[in-house]
Amino acid sequence: MEVLRHGPMEYFMGGWTPPWGIEYHIDHLGSLMLLMVSFVTLLVGIYSNKSVLRELPDKAVPFYSVYLLLVSGLMGIVVTADMFNLYVFLEISSLASYALIAIGGGTAVVSAFRYVILGTIGAAFYLLSVGYLYSVTGSLNMNDLAILLADLDRSNAVLVSFAFFVIGISIKMALFPMHTWLPNAYSDAPSAVSALLAGTTTKVAAYILVRVTFFVFQPNLSIELIPITTLLSWMGAIAMLLGSVMTITQSDLKRMLAYSSVAQVGYIVMGVSLANTMSLTGGLLHLVGHAFMKGGLFLVAGAIIYQTGIRKIRDLRFLSIKMPWTAATFAVIACSMIGIPPTVGFFSKMYLILGAIDAEQWLFVTIIFVSSVLALMYFANVIRYMYFPKEDDALDTLSEQTQLNRPTRNEVPLTMLAPMLSLAVIIVLLGLFNGQVLSLFIEPAVTASIVR
Repeated sequence: MEVLRHGPMEYFMGGWTPPWGIEYHIDHLGSLMLLMVSFVTLLVGIYSNKSVLRELPDKAVPFYSVYLLLVSGLMGIVVTADMFNLYVFLEISSLASYALIAIGGGTAVVSAFRYVILGTIGAAFYLLSVGYLYSVTGSLNMNDLAILLADLDRSNAVLVSFAFFVIGISIKMALFPMHTWLPNAYSDAPSAVSALLAGTTTKVAAYILVRVTFFVFQPNLSIELIPITTLLSWMGAIAMLLGSVMTITQSDLKRMLAYSSVAQVGYIVMGVSLANTMSLTGGLLHLVGHAFMKGGLFLVAGAIIYQTGIRKIRDLRFLSIKMPWTAATFAVIACSMIGIPPTVGFFSKMYLILGAIDAEQWLFVTIIFVSSVLALMYFANVIRYMYFPKEDDALDTLSEQTQLNRPTRNEVPLTMLAPMLSLAVIIVLLGLFNGQVLSLFIEPAVTASIVR
């Protein structure tokens, strides 16, 4: 509320004024991201009480210790106004993510190791970017760099720094084709961890892309001097298509949701990279909406595994009878992922389409529609098994428990159900009140980033 009433807030660590000291800076976009991270991590934390006891017996203490470390790192990324301090918080959150995935044991350890390798490469690229910036400016403060870089946009060191930054952050947010760590990490991690990472880490990485590209480097650097935004927009479009195609081919529910995240990152990156008012508005709204959508979907997947042990999509027959509230939550969030009104997914995609039209990128408009149709296909397939199973749906492949317990209602505990329902309600409210979200948080950020 302080930011909405009086504008951005600043805090100087140890009383040292920037650029010599480390500055914390919270503006409208930062406030929105803090609210998003806070809500998602709080709801996942409440949900995790039961699932951690089931999936990670005797590991609750290390789990919640690292959980809080991850939350601290994510919030530090959002509030810091120092490029090196951002690297520190980025690595804190990354190391916590690796540990939370590996704590599941088994194949999760291998997935975490792959994530460590690629995540370290991404961090190295980012750190090299910071080094180049410091070598030509002598400053690490973001606001100070924005002023200094205005006269250095043609410097080779600055161009190399920006290229390294884009590569490093693209790995961190799993932008195609640098997404290979994500499917295994999300699908093999414990249920609460999958929801936490899917709802926060890649979204905060996308926030870094927006923050540094438009608020530190000059926008004309990536739009006019070197066509980085053009390259990123095409990478986002390809991610939307190939991510959706790969999602359709999955038979495991969590893995399906993981590949869906690859496609959704494409939406965000394409919106940001088109770099006009409508597209950036759609990209930021989709960033926030997808945090709640994908976090909620992974919570649903974890609830199904907790109560039935089922992971295969074909085994979800009669779930609407056995777990009606869980199935309904999945259906509502799936509608938002597809882009059905009045959910937030509809409005974010609408702004993305308007942004593509403003940029006269008609192929991107087509890709958004095609990707949405593909999303309709794979989510409708899951909902069909939940609500409208056919008698010839390969009954012989179902587990004995699934066939015997078709009509029995057996919902998850309230501490797991309430967070899922809350996320579904938030998704609808974000859609119904998207105008207020835009006017309070996103429009000031868009204006500040483009009109500079």
